[in-house]
Amino acid sequence: MPDRKTKRAAIYLRVSTANRTRPGDGFEQNPEVQEIPLRQMLQQRGWDLTRVYSDRMSGAKEDRPGLKSLMQDAKRGEFQVVLVWRFDRFARSIEQLVLALAEFRALGIDFVSCQEALDTSTPMGTVMFQLCGVFAELERSIIQERVKAGLERARAKGVTLGRPKTE
Repeated sequence: MPDRKTKRAAIYLRVSTANRTRPGDGFEQNPEVQEIPLRQMLQQRGWDLTRVYSDRMSGAKEDRPGLKSLMQDAKRGEFQVVLVWRFDRFARSIEQLVLALAEFRALGIDFVSCQEALDTSTPMGTVMFQLCGVFAELERSIIQERVKAGLERARAKGVTLGRPKTE
């Protein structure tokens, strides 16, 4: 029987693609790369794992089944802390990040990011988390700019983009 003072924890994992590998590069999109060290962190802190939530899709999408389930269980009081590998695995936009963090706070749930060593149960962790969120949003904006520039270059070269027109 777990100690009542032991925190109940949830793990959230996300990889960017539904494919296990990206064509041509052999890079494996495997959530276990995130899960194993998070389970180790739980064990080191003496927390009990309640559930692992996982998504295989872009972080830019707010409607992710695993994330939705995590937020529903948070409202039910299923856990007291959420662990993620990196905060950008959880959210890509400041708005999404701030809203989730505010909801967690209201529910008395802490948020811990393994790679950034951030823990919102501390004042410094809260400030650092907000700053890191700003950089995640910046990274997403830079990626979008690169994609737009690539599309414009392709159009300038006469490449037809998009789905073929059906008549």
